Amino acid sequence: MKSSTEDEVEGKLRKAKGEIKETVGKVSDKPDVEAEGSVEKLEGEAKEKKGQIKKVFGK
Repeated sequence: MKSSTEDEVEGKLRKAKGEIKETVGKVSDKPDVEAEGSVEKLEGEAKEKKGQIKKVFGK
């Protein structure tokens, strides 16, 4: 798999995991878990964008 595709897939998975963790934190009233999920979601979004940028530049 190309590096750009790997970044996009890993980013989407991390983003989804973060969204789940964020929701669990909200539902269970655990702000620390919610915050961890929020950070993980943002990291996933960044990695996904990195993959998209690599794809544009052919890397």
